[in-house]
Amino acid sequence: MSPQVLFTADSHWSHRAVLGSRLGLNRPFDTIEEHDEALIARWNAAVRPQDTVWHLGDVFYRCPEARAQEIFSRLNGRRFLVRGNHDRIGQRMPWDGPVVDVARVHVTCNDGTTATVFASHYAHRVWPGMHRGDIHLYGHSHGRLPGTAASTDVGVDCFDFRPVTLAEIRVRLAENAKSAGGAL
Repeated sequence: MSPQVLFTADSHWSHRAVLGSRLGLNRPFDTIEEHDEALIARWNAAVRPQDTVWHLGDVFYRCPEARAQEIFSRLNGRRFLVRGNHDRIGQRMPWDGPVVDVARVHVTCNDGTTATVFASHYAHRVWPGMHRGDIHLYGHSHGRLPGTAASTDVGVDCFDFRPVTLAEIRVRLAENAKSAGGAL
């Protein structure tokens, strides 16, 4: 099988507050260690060594750098970072390319379909190429901002705590279109 391109955001490894109600996330893990190990396992179940993952920000937060390095070293795939608001430690990891604020990613799926993705940590109401069919993927909102027919949150809170393929994202975009009457 050909290498795939996957997207994710907001893993927040070692950020204890994602487990409590203070942030309104209530991730279903008892400890931050259980959280971190589950996200690593789910990442590696979805991502093969030859795959590429675009992480759209907030990789680690309040995570000791040695722990961040240890987690990062265990993740499959070629990894790229679109910087989020909590990426001081994250941007110091050995990414497979420069850390950027936004990216345009051209994806070819195993079924031969293609897409251009405008990737940012933050949701945009408009983006380059939106009227030519480009889609917009983002994080930051932890699933609290409704997606559209052409944009959606790819954070771990939205997709079973793992990176997702364009095929999975397209299913979500179609669901968004149906529930919103097709609005961008």
